[in-house]
Amino acid sequence: MTDSAGDSSDEQPRVRRQRPAATPPRVRMSAAQRREQLIAIGRQLFAERGFDATSVEEVAARAKVSKPVVYEHFGGKEGLYAVVVDREVRSLLDRIAAALTAGHPRELLEQAALALLDYIEDEPHGFRVLVRESPVLSPAGNFSSVMNDVAHQVEHILGDEFKRRGLDPKFAELYSQALVGMVALVGQWWREARKPKKEMVAAHLVNLAWNGLSHLEPKPSLLTRKTR
Repeated sequence: MTDSAGDSSDEQPRVRRQRPAATPPRVRMSAAQRREQLIAIGRQLFAERGFDATSVEEVAARAKVSKPVVYEHFGGKEGLYAVVVDREVRSLLDRIAAALTAGHPRELLEQAALALLDYIEDEPHGFRVLVRESPVLSPAGNFSSVMNDVAHQVEHILGDEFKRRGLDPKFAELYSQALVGMVALVGQWWREARKPKKEMVAAHLVNLAWNGLSHLEPKPSLLTRKTR
């Protein structure tokens, strides 16, 4: 009688070992693709941490490249920041310029307010980059400079409207700064609150601005202190 342990029928089938799948070759980026990748990473880091807290080391680490690659494309953190800010400035100004299509000043005001709120909603990282404190080396690349450019466009619109109403056009610059500043500050508040809906925010902004503008006094004066 043979031992059942030695029966070949009880042997376990051999498991064939599978060879590990070959790692796909890493696709090498072109110089233009690498530059765009670094800009996108820099944009996110500058938005999250600001200029001072962002380092070339972290940009390189996220892109999985060495630091010299970042220096090769931008010369350093300052160069990368300048490119990111310049793109955001142009993007916002282009949006506002494209939005100003109406002929009536009230509609133009509505379009400008909505264009800014659209940008805040669509490009939160870009907006954070612009409103964060700009480094000393780039005084022109910040939200304040963008709003000044927008105010100059509004100034021309208000100047024509002032002339039509018999008001002194030399004060159009003052009013344009006041209007754009109001919209900009409300936009920064709305970035965090996100209530009410942007269309409602724009409607209330225009309500305050336009109903105030429509009843301007030719020669306003203070009640508590006489102006010279």
